[in-house]
Amino acid sequence: MRNSTRSNVDPFIVMDVMEAARRAEEGGRHIIHMEVGQPSTGAPKAARRALADALDQDALGYTVALGIPELRQRIARLYGEWYNVDLNPERVVVTPGSSGAFTLAFTSLFDSGDRVGIGAPGYPSYRQILHALGYTPVDIETAPENRLQPVPADFGDLNLAGLMVASPANPTGTMLGHDALKSLIDATHAQNAAFISDEIYHGLEYEAKAVTALEITDDCYVINSFSKFFSMTGWRVGWMVVPEDHVRVVERIAQNMFICAPHASQVAALAALDCEDELRENIAVYAANRKLMLDGLPQAGFTKIAPPDGAFYIYADVSELTQDSRAFAQEILDKAGVAVTPGLDFDPKRGATTLRFSYARSTADIEEGLARLKTFMAARG
Repeated sequence: MRNSTRSNVDPFIVMDVMEAARRAEEGGRHIIHMEVGQPSTGAPKAARRALADALDQDALGYTVALGIPELRQRIARLYGEWYNVDLNPERVVVTPGSSGAFTLAFTSLFDSGDRVGIGAPGYPSYRQILHALGYTPVDIETAPENRLQPVPADFGDLNLAGLMVASPANPTGTMLGHDALKSLIDATHAQNAAFISDEIYHGLEYEAKAVTALEITDDCYVINSFSKFFSMTGWRVGWMVVPEDHVRVVERIAQNMFICAPHASQVAALAALDCEDELRENIAVYAANRKLMLDGLPQAGFTKIAPPDGAFYIYADVSELTQDSRAFAQEILDKAGVAVTPGLDFDPKRGATTLRFSYARSTADIEEGLARLKTFMAARG
């Protein structure tokens, strides 16, 4: 049977690394997981209790496409609590994870063939979703002096229909300050292009608060999720904030593509929004892990790293160690029992000489992983 050309997307390499690690574990090895951006903690206790109660009282069928009204209202209130932004809850769209939000945003904003700028290095699924939907992803090669974030000079002549940025970013953990974010928004609007802000790692900051694009403009799409700060990866529930005149457009697409986000996940997400004390305890673990990584990776020999302001990643330049990050990651898994992600996932051109390390696991795991990496690098010479 025939395949579409749109279906010819690259694999998500980190998932291949996870599978290789799983096979090693099946063989009896103890693997330290520094490859996947998944919190080691589960959903907040109150979120799980709320769902258990709901299961006894409700069939949990379809919800309206935009999400249960109570959840949309509570998400809007979060913007007041975190950023002092007065947000109309009608602009909030609950989605099947951030991946569902990307699909809705891209479908709402772009026509076939439109060119959409994404930073490189950056989250690989941006590129693959855009390609699968018939758009043209345009990698914007970012520079270390710009903290591996795009700047207006990078895309002035690229004829973009849209620009997508992430702060804190995956894989680097770097953030955009207010002025840097505003300059990108202004430059994008000057080209009559759409601006999309991926804010999925908001809340996971260590020295300064992340800036939401909604502090600067209402003429943007903002995407977030319960996966990272709220520790609800497998629940597949996220949200999007869109301009008021885009709500009905997105609603029609969501009705047809998804019907709704999972009702059970929406119930849990609503309760999770009031669990900030528990969730802040998780951040304390990540902060301790971050300090261990910033000290331990250079001691092991990984000295060229991006400054991680947020999220739970360290992105390292390993060009002095290898020209094949995929083979190097496999060697680290085989010999050290530590799973890490090759940079090829995030930067097709320069990723052969970079690795991403995640510190989302327990502190004990991070300590053990760093010890193994030091031993491995010492033996490798």
